[in-house]
Formats: sequence, structure tokens, C-alpha cells
Amino acid sequence: MKQSINIIISGGGTGGHIYPAIAIANEVKLRYPDANILFVGAKDKMEMEKVPQAGYDIKGLWISGIQRKLTFSNLIFPFKLLSSIVKAYSIISKFKPDVAVGTGGFASGPTLYVSNLKGIPTLLQEQNSYPGITNKLLAKKAKSICVAYDNLERFFPVNKIIKTGNPVRQDLLFLHSKTEEAKTFFSLNNKKKTLLVLGGSLGARRINQLIEEHLELFKKQNIQLIWQCGKLYFEDYKKYNELEDVQIFPFIQRMDLAYASSDFIISRAGASSVSELCIVGKPTIFIPSPNVAEDHQTKNAKSIVDKHAALMVKESELESFSIVFESLLKDKGKQENLSENISELALPNATNNIVNEIEKLIK
Repeated sequence: MKQSINIIISGGGTGGHIYPAIAIANEVKLRYPDANILFVGAKDKMEMEKVPQAGYDIKGLWISGIQRKLTFSNLIFPFKLLSSIVKAYSIISKFKPDVAVGTGGFASGPTLYVSNLKGIPTLLQEQNSYPGITNKLLAKKAKSICVAYDNLERFFPVNKIIKTGNPVRQDLLFLHSKTEEAKTFFSLNNKKKTLLVLGGSLGARRINQLIEEHLELFKKQNIQLIWQCGKLYFEDYKKYNELEDVQIFPFIQRMDLAYASSDFIISRAGASSVSELCIVGKPTIFIPSPNVAEDHQTKNAKSIVDKHAALMVKESELESFSIVFESLLKDKGKQENLSENISELALPNATNNIVNEIEKLIK
């Protein structure tokens, strides 16, 4: 196979689409140091900042999603789409990719649509148990579709599906060797259990309110708290840093150490988070966000809960949280079962397997 290859990667809008895209690019670079990799994202979205930080070039398209109500943005959507297709055509004609990879999000629509038109092989990476509209539309023409969950043949042609899992941070693979370092890093008390709370990088208002309401309960149960409240909410909650056994952060840089130090985890159920938590293997309570397309976080969480590998409390049922949490705390057997079962769902070689599929498409 030729050593200098051109690969276009498109996806974004959220960290869940950007992080896998960057992980795939890094693995391609590891195998083919001379590879040319170009990202295509949506202007004004976080990929325009995150991708250059990771060391890659990115071009922006004037594209956004369709709102569920009549808005000005919806009225100009056809113009945005047309403009994005024209721009994608120009980018692809100049760059001449050997393969185009889509990880979901608005920008991957026009980019992969044009790639298919020009006969360039395309690969989709679907992170969720319920695919977004962009990947559903692109599936018919894609050569390969890499997925993280079972039962996606309802949405995609069965002969194109490869179950690879979602790319995850490699520093999560050997957490058990980091427990001591992690406890020192967060200055934790070895005699107390640690609860890690994650609401996504921006934060989750309802989870923050829930934790605030239960600070007394955690204190009574001798639990220490590592709480990522999100940068949108840090000003409101930082006062709790004054409490003993509570550490609150807008964002946790050393997620590997946060995971390694924890005994229990409360988390949203975005695709990347779920994949990471399978590798982490700790007893987890999912509180899915109800404010996402097709309610896909609930579906992600349910696919784990149905295998007796995690617990779930819906936002509409948070009054039951203390019962669920305390019964988990008291039941050592249940903790061990959840840990064992969620670990069995881990797919740690996802990035590797996705890039193996990309290699097959490069002529």
C-alpha cells in the first residue's frame, strides 16, 4: 500500500463526535507518519478549536442542524446545506482523499455525500445505540459502518456493520495500577469510599442540583466526593469546595486518575462516556440527558442496564435516587456484579479496529 495517503475526517458539534475523530487520526498517523489528514467541521462549533489543538488542519462549513420548531435558522437551512455541499466539493477536489471518514454531526453530511458522489470510499463511525439522522442518510452509500452496540441492523445494511466499539483514551486501560497515585493526587482518605460525579464537559444542571440536595446524605454515609460540575456551573457551586470531603471542578484534566480513585460513579450516558465506563469497570449509576436527539442517551444507558451492568435513574424519577444509591452502597455483591458485568462489555481495541477497516478501503 502506498505510504503517503490522504484521509478526510468529518464530524463534530459535540465532544462525542470530535474525540473519536481525533483518536482515529492519531492512530492513522502512528501507522503512516506521512499521511495527510484534513478535518472538515461546522463553523462556530467546538471542533474548530479542538482539532487545531490536537495538531490537525480543519476547514469549516456553514452548516447546522434542524431545530424542532420554526426558526430563522430552519428557514435558511436549505441555503446552508447547498453552500456546504459546494464548499465540500471544492475541498475534496483539491485534497483528493483516498478515504473519507464520518464520525457523525452536521458537517459529515455534506462531506461524505460529496465523497460518495466522487466515488471515494467512505466509512462511518456510529457511537450511539440509536444513530443520528446524518449517519442514517449516509449509510446506504458507505462502504463500512463501525458501530459500538448490537442490534443496529434495524438502521444500517447488515453486511456493512462491523462492531468495533468507540475509541477511548488509552490512558484508561491500566487504571488498577494508578489507584495509589490517584488517591494522592486528589488527597483522598483511604478509609472512605469515593463517589465520582460527571455531567459532561459543560455540566448538567439537574445532576448538579441532585448532588447539592444530597450532600448531607453523602456526609452521613462517610463518602468523599469528586464532582465535575461543568464550566457553565462552577461559579454557582464552587462554594462547596469549603466542605470537608468535597472537591468540585469545572473540568477534570486527569480523568484517568479520577476514574482510578473512585468506588462509585454517577454519569450522563453519552456514547464516549459509556464506552469509557465499560473500560473503567466501576459500579455506575447513569442519569441520561433527556435533552438530546431521539433520547439516545437513555437508549445508550438502557443497553448497559439490560445486561445488569449498571443502574439508571431517569431525570423524571430523581426522587428515587437516594433509595437506589443507598441500596447499592449496602450491597457488596451487587457492586461486584455490576463491576464484572460492565467490564465484560468493554471494547478497548476500538481505535485499532476502526483504522484496520480504513486500511482495507485504501486502494
